[in-house]
Amino acid sequence: MDDLPPLRQVIARHGLSAHKALGQNFLLDLNLTARIARAAGDLAGVTVIEVGPGPGGLTRALLAAGARRVVAIERDQRCLPALEEIAGHYPGRLTIVPGDALAVDCASLADGPTRIVANLPYNIATPLLVGWLRAEPWPPFYDSMTLMFQREVAERIVASPGSKAYGRLGVLAGWRSNAAILFDVSPRAFTPPPKVVSSVVRLVPKREPLPCDAAALERVATAAFGQRRKMLRQSLKTLGVDPAPLLAATGIAETRRAEEVDIAGFVALANAFQETARG
Repeated sequence: MDDLPPLRQVIARHGLSAHKALGQNFLLDLNLTARIARAAGDLAGVTVIEVGPGPGGLTRALLAAGARRVVAIERDQRCLPALEEIAGHYPGRLTIVPGDALAVDCASLADGPTRIVANLPYNIATPLLVGWLRAEPWPPFYDSMTLMFQREVAERIVASPGSKAYGRLGVLAGWRSNAAILFDVSPRAFTPPPKVVSSVVRLVPKREPLPCDAAALERVATAAFGQRRKMLRQSLKTLGVDPAPLLAATGIAETRRAEEVDIAGFVALANAFQETARG
């Protein structure tokens, strides 16, 4: 892919043992990192935001695939020298942002057509995704997201109503994006190998999702699925308002459960809840 040293050599030279506390599992298979980069589409003229690059395996693949610029957000100070070596190999094309991705305004890093591509640290993957799905204004600053998650989380992202995996994450992702699992990744591809299979998910923003306040939708979905075995007339009480008028206004039966309500139904509930809160 390039004439940079093998990743295992880079890791050994910089003493980059993965830290569990940082959710690190380094991806060393360059064929696999190249596959992830290809899954993000044609990167010519595109700025790619990458979270948690570690020693830079995927970073190298994105640059080799022709990304105009990669912005790599890395919290682990130990990884910065390895990333600087990559920056030297691709002058002017790699920007390294030290810090916690949860505290970084990714929209401010966008520069022209922008995509998010990352092997996300497991311990912050879901809050990062939720933040990107709640981005304002909408359509967002990115054209697409190609992200690695634990398989269980990936299944929740793409879940449909009626399935066991359907929940808050499926509602938010389905409301504002078209999401699909592209392929699975074996634990053996990582160092250290995690205990679970991972999956690469691609999310493409919907240009005109159903009108709704993101915070209200998340709050309603959280309440509904917080007691998913109970009927909505009971689970929605945690919103602090009487659920009966909300359900009546949306035509949703009080005896239904959260997993039986589609995204349009949750949007209607969120809009009704927001009207009630205003009143």
